[in-house]
Amino acid sequence: MKKRLLFTLLGVVAILSARAQNPFITNQFTADPTARVFGDRIYVYPSHDIPCTEGRGRPGWFCMADYHVFSSPDLTEWTDHGVIVSQDKVDWVKPESYSMWAPDCVFRNGKYYFYFPSTPVDTTSGRGFKIGVAVSDKPTGPFVPEKLPIKGVNGIDPNVFIDKDGQAYLYWSQGHIYVAKLKENMLELASEPKIIPNLPEKGLKEGPFVFERNGIYYLTYPHVENKIERLEYAVGKTPEGPFTVTGVIMDESPTGCWTNHHSLLPFKGQWYLFYHHNDLSPEFDKNRSIRVDRVSFNEDGTIKKVVPTLRGVGVSKATSHIQLDRYSAISGEGVQIAFVDTAVRWNGWKAVLGKEGAWLRYNTVVFAKKPRSIIARVQSNGDGVVELRRGGEQGALLSTMKVSAAKDWKEMKFPVSGVEVGTHDLVVVLKQGTPVEIDWVRFE
Repeated sequence: MKKRLLFTLLGVVAILSARAQNPFITNQFTADPTARVFGDRIYVYPSHDIPCTEGRGRPGWFCMADYHVFSSPDLTEWTDHGVIVSQDKVDWVKPESYSMWAPDCVFRNGKYYFYFPSTPVDTTSGRGFKIGVAVSDKPTGPFVPEKLPIKGVNGIDPNVFIDKDGQAYLYWSQGHIYVAKLKENMLELASEPKIIPNLPEKGLKEGPFVFERNGIYYLTYPHVENKIERLEYAVGKTPEGPFTVTGVIMDESPTGCWTNHHSLLPFKGQWYLFYHHNDLSPEFDKNRSIRVDRVSFNEDGTIKKVVPTLRGVGVSKATSHIQLDRYSAISGEGVQIAFVDTAVRWNGWKAVLGKEGAWLRYNTVVFAKKPRSIIARVQSNGDGVVELRRGGEQGALLSTMKVSAAKDWKEMKFPVSGVEVGTHDLVVVLKQGTPVEIDWVRFE
């Protein structure tokens, strides 16, 4: 997935175009996404994985030095607003700890409060993590960290929930999941921390995220029921519980990514689940990438299980690079998804149509005008014929793309007809010939 990065003179802002697929950030590793709606935009505050090396973090483990924030008006076009907090700019954080783990951010009284855990310089009160706060007038910063972490809080994965009566609650994890009330200033505890009871005792549980819907309070969290984390939830009648374990939001990763971490929220009438996976680092699950998929509820308030997708939730403009490898449906046999370049994985993936009849569907492509042609970045060892159809593999034929043999990637243009203005699903089918690899397509 190629992107053009447009930097300001200060070098802190990058515009990421056509990020309508999973993972939706592909120019850096990201994890632990907390999504929030401020105004008419959605903001995502993830942690920022980087590869550890000797002298920089603990090789083979999680390594995080700072935080970025990303925002979007439509879940399609994402803006990277740059670094908002860094480990070497927080007084209480050990500057070489590389432990800026999962954060959160909320708005209160005209200010934005960013909560984050890390390893403290001062360990006189015991080993482990503390949780601090940075404050800003804008959701994108600049954020000014408090001089000291929150007194009385030891642990990771801060989450803040503000109830309808205005009371704010801080949740975090350290073996158990804890809750305490926050004072009006959002910087100090207003009650003693309490362990939330009745949650699973077996296996690691962490990453609490609390929300309310139709009078039901949902405590959601990753939990290792077997060997790796799955996303679960419990429900209650108050922000402090008691909670009743109710179900699973997302099953364990089928490829073995050990962690998952998430947030749930509504945006423009639809609920979404933000989570992470190790898409860009399949052999090393400490370098992760954030995703988003739709989530829905049953009539009784229970959460319908979310099945992860590559397609994600955004729409794709017909004139953008459409990454067919982030498919919404696939024929199965005869289709392979692989990295374009295993040495440079930021370049994303390709779809390989390996046998006649193999097909791949990509949904929700918006055409603002009738296209005259399609440009495809393709590669093939021989000659192959790929049909472009609308809706399904038996849908209306839009273009016949005769791909000629070439050793290297090339961009080929083919005529298109029969595409009306509107939103369409597209299908590509290998009609005949040798296997064809497709990086992207776009319409003119």
